Amino acid sequence: MSLDFGPAVGLSCRECGTRYDLGPSFACLECFGPLEAAYSFGEVTRAQIESGPANIWRYRSLLPVPVDVASKPNMNPGWTKLVKAGNLGRALGIKSLYVKDDSGNPTHSFKDRVVAIAVEAARNFGFHTLSCSSTGNLAGAVTAAAARAGLDACVFIPADLEQAKIAMARVFGGKLVGIQGTYDEVNRFCSELIGDPLGDKWGFVNVNLRPYYAEGSKTLAYEIAEQLGWRLPEQIVIPIASGSQLTKIDKGFKELVALGLVEDTPYKVFGAQALGCSPVSAAFKAGHDVVQPVKPDTIAKSLAIGNPADGPYVLDIARRTGGAVEDVTDAEIVAAIKLLASTEGIFAETAGGVTVGVLKKLVETGQLDPEAETVVLNTGDGLKTLDAVAADATPTAVIRPSLDAFRAAV
Repeated sequence: MSLDFGPAVGLSCRECGTRYDLGPSFACLECFGPLEAAYSFGEVTRAQIESGPANIWRYRSLLPVPVDVASKPNMNPGWTKLVKAGNLGRALGIKSLYVKDDSGNPTHSFKDRVVAIAVEAARNFGFHTLSCSSTGNLAGAVTAAAARAGLDACVFIPADLEQAKIAMARVFGGKLVGIQGTYDEVNRFCSELIGDPLGDKWGFVNVNLRPYYAEGSKTLAYEIAEQLGWRLPEQIVIPIASGSQLTKIDKGFKELVALGLVEDTPYKVFGAQALGCSPVSAAFKAGHDVVQPVKPDTIAKSLAIGNPADGPYVLDIARRTGGAVEDVTDAEIVAAIKLLASTEGIFAETAGGVTVGVLKKLVETGQLDPEAETVVLNTGDGLKTLDAVAADATPTAVIRPSLDAFRAAV
């Protein structure tokens, strides 16, 4: 089989550095550490990137994808808006604030980025079915991408997900299987299925394709830097589910520096969790290096991973950069969703409520510098988590169709 992963030349263990050939592997045979793509980058210039398409394929020379990736049937996500959030900044007392709004992706979450890379890996390995364990957004992204790519799909979710996310995952076709249990139990089931004949020729995007899939999150870092005029933000607030997105954004920033595409300036990385599923935040505050698993209990279901695989690496990055990991209550999440919507016209799902809520808390507790240029991520669309704001889903007033009635009401 001839493999084409562009600049990616192998897989490397993040723990011990052992190198492997490119393949559908995700764990080191020596130490069981996670594998990630290793590269041999050629010369990459700003001009080359800027001449590319208005999606993640403008960065194909930095990703494990073939040169002709843009010509293949894919969802072509990315190049979402970086919104100058002056109103929200004034409400929070932050001088220069931006919202990276990834709700504009094809299935309205950042998961389209990572799945797009996984699709190319699945093609390379001759897989016929795309699969995943998901807290919601990933399921929709996988079924949509599979439909576009002409692949079968079978995705697995906790049975109690938000109805809107279930409907989105189902409408694209394929099989949607609800499992009675937490996301961590769903993920364990998928790991078992990989070793069974039933899962033969299946690409589990966040398991056996994870080294490729995870690289899609780097494109958030690339876009933010390019949209800021080829510079790194001084501070960034990122939601934590598995922790992979945060670690890959940090990796993306470091790659841009190493390639001379941006100046090597300091930046602080802040992680955001819901209090009802905050094992990384708890470990950070306690000064621990080990993340103790928890049973999730929060409205932020897209972040409800009680045993986050990349948790220890998140701790390392937050401490190395001078950032922090913080958490907020469900009530604070809802308030933050409303604050972002009423100040910037951006309707975030609960994960966006977590990042904005944590941003507010970081300012109030003095952990984040209000004078420094700051980016906060919104990773999904509020239409997917309408239940969070359902209490306000009534008209301000109901009146007869007359001016007198309106005057009396207001």
